[in-house]
Formats: sequence, C-alpha cells, structure tokens
Amino acid sequence: MATIKVFSGTSHPHLAQRIVDRLGIDLGKVVTNKFSNLETCVEIGESVRGEDVYIVQSGSGEINDNLMELLIMINACKIASASRVTAVIPCFPYARQDKKDMSRAPISGADHIITMDLHASQIQGFFDIPVDNLFAEPAVLKWIKENITEWKNSIIVSPDAGGAKRVTSIADRLNVEFALIHKERKKANEVASMVLVGEVKDKIAVLVDDMADTCGTIVHAADRLVEAGATKVYAILTHGIFSGPAISRINNACFEAVVVTNTIPQDGHMRDCPKIQCIDVSMMFAEAVRRTHNGESVSYLFSNVPYF
Repeated sequence: MATIKVFSGTSHPHLAQRIVDRLGIDLGKVVTNKFSNLETCVEIGESVRGEDVYIVQSGSGEINDNLMELLIMINACKIASASRVTAVIPCFPYARQDKKDMSRAPISGADHIITMDLHASQIQGFFDIPVDNLFAEPAVLKWIKENITEWKNSIIVSPDAGGAKRVTSIADRLNVEFALIHKERKKANEVASMVLVGEVKDKIAVLVDDMADTCGTIVHAADRLVEAGATKVYAILTHGIFSGPAISRINNACFEAVVVTNTIPQDGHMRDCPKIQCIDVSMMFAEAVRRTHNGESVSYLFSNVPYF
C-alpha cells in the first residue's frame, strides 16, 4: 500500500513540520532554488513512485512565486510516478478575486486539494478535482470558550454582510446573539461607511472574519462597536495577512486581542504586535491528510477539533 509523503514548499515550512510531527512521519526531502534569472528550480530528494504525496504550500509571502513553486513541485511528483498528489493550501491564493478568472485557474496536475476557509466557497465548483474546504470554526469555538471567561455574555459580529452565515453558525453553537455590520466601500481596501445591525451594548463583541489584510475594516468595525456600547472587542480571523499599515492599525486599535490561525506564518507579526495571538490548526490538516490517505470521511473535521 502507498505510504504518506509530505513535502513542504518555502511559504510555511513550520506548519508542514507540525503536520508531519502529528502524523509521526518525517518531512520529505526537497530542495528549492532560484536560477540567476529568478526562475524557480525544485528537486525532489527521494523516491515518490507509487506513494501518496501531500505538498504543503500556503498563499502567503511572495504569492506568485510560491504558487509557481507549488505547480512545479506537483509536476515533479507526477513525473516521478506518485500515485496521487494532494495540494495542501491552508490559505488559498487569489480567493478574493472570485468574480474574476484568476481564482478559477486550476492547480494544474494535482489530484486533490485541501484548504481552509475559502474566501468564497463557490470557488470549489470551478475545480474538476475534489476540494476539501476545512473550517476554522471548531478551533475558534474552542478558543472562545477557553480564553474569554465571560463568553456567555458575548455577541458574535460579522464585519460585513458576506460573513453572516459564518457568525450565525458560531453564535448558534455558543447559544449567544449575533450582529453584523453593513459596509459600503469607495474602492478596494477603503471603507466609506458602516451601519451596525444588532444590539451590542454591555456585551463582549467578538468580530469573526475569514481574513484581514490591511485591517481597515476590522479596526473601523471595532470603533463602531465601542461607540455602540460594547465592553470589550476581540477579533478572530482565519487568515491574518496583515500587509501595509495593518500592524500599526491593530496596535493603535481598541482590541483586547486579535486572534488568527497559523495558515500563514505569524511569528513576525506577533513580535511586532503583542495583541496578536495564534491558534494552531496543524492538527486539523494532519487529520485531513490521514483521513484522505485512509479513504475516510473528512466531514468530521467540519465540526470537531481532533486531539492527537
């Protein structure tokens, strides 16, 4: 029977290492270099013939280079006769451009994709291969219960109408109220106005979103919640991109904590901003890899955090 081989791209080797540690295996040997003209060169350092290969590469950092590196690694494994190649993409690149063609570009050559909290779930429909879109929600629920002592007096808030389904699901499982903020944008990364729908007075507001980039939206939302009488404001985000002025905005904002998962490397952000905390989701990816390899259902992970 084929064995599991996990290889890491250069975008997030720390997460790949945590995944293999949880699986009890070694990380596969791979060497990535750039030629003098900056073309990417990848060399798989061990045999993958007949093996079940998983390549971990997140959509962070130098996104275009990392995406190209992933495609080259997939191709290298297919040429070397791997029985199946799964792309594990914790943060899927170009997902915000779901109305344009770029997000529908296939990850050429892969047999299967494992990702987390796609910005637009309809992206799954544009693939002709299986896509497992894991949810950070079980890990978020666990964090709220373990770290917000008065969570029963909380209200879950979506910073935009598009996240309403996400916050209602979390609010239902916590048995608390939810609210949402309707925002109008002048242009990308710039919010014009915000209208709060829901009552947050004397409650702990927990903003939940799938990603934050420049953090203009969540900082404006936090200010709006404090104006409306919220006693404390937390933000919980699956993908903390934090580009441009994001870190300085968070440092100057009224958050108790900004909580993100490690789908994107966060060590540097946490050094620069003491408010940022990180939820480890490596166990969810490790269990998804194990279940995929063994032909088991991955749907258990949609509502549970595995313990191993």
